[in-house]
Amino acid sequence: MSEAVRYEASEQIGVITLDRPDNRNSMTPELLDAFAAASKRARHDADIRVLVVTGTGACFSSGADFKSTLQRDGDHEEPHERSFAMYEPFLSLLDLRVPVIAALNGHTVGGGFGLALVCDLRIGALEAKYGANFVKLGLAPGMAISYLLPRLVGVARASELLLTGRLVDGAEAERIGIVNAAVPTPDVMPRAFELARAIAANAPYAVQETKLAIRRGLALDPVAAARAEAIVQAQSIAMDDAREGIAALLEKRAPKFTGR
Repeated sequence: MSEAVRYEASEQIGVITLDRPDNRNSMTPELLDAFAAASKRARHDADIRVLVVTGTGACFSSGADFKSTLQRDGDHEEPHERSFAMYEPFLSLLDLRVPVIAALNGHTVGGGFGLALVCDLRIGALEAKYGANFVKLGLAPGMAISYLLPRLVGVARASELLLTGRLVDGAEAERIGIVNAAVPTPDVMPRAFELARAIAANAPYAVQETKLAIRRGLALDPVAAARAEAIVQAQSIAMDDAREGIAALLEKRAPKFTGR
């Protein structure tokens, strides 16, 4: 069986590919562990000047696998630690000094949407859906989505999307600033590589320091935000509404929330 996440590099461009299309590249333990390993390889690859992150199949990533687990096991004792551990592999992209481009080949939802937001730039597919539908499932958001999305699209638009759980198509995602460009699905990777080559052609030190300057100027600290979100998300996971929301999703029906 092929690796759940692959890392390759050529011509100063690294590529991380999520490769579990049959499971919508969802956040299974296998995929998360493989992503952490691929991210580490990219972080230690001194030859790359840009990293592209993409997926295979109809989804970039659908986020959590609701048939599997919403929290990670292992050495994490507290519920909020297990919630944060779900996102930690994706958040490791923040440790890369080189710019990171998300080539969103398909639907990008929940934790997958969070993965897209921690990238520096995003090229989306016109036909795909984007957003964080946590509240529709009885869950509070995670992976610093409530922190990063307002900084991309403004507070009012972010509030609408997060409080309704509405997903947007590629055209709207481009119009409101979620993605830098939305193109037909076959053109996503070529457009992402065009952007990657333009960045890679510039002086690497200047590019990396410019990336750092942008984050420093915005006082960005997504990891701290993700840790704070994890506390509330863990509390929401333990509620009846979360069990109802997830059951309704799997049974393809409207949820009946009670506030408990």
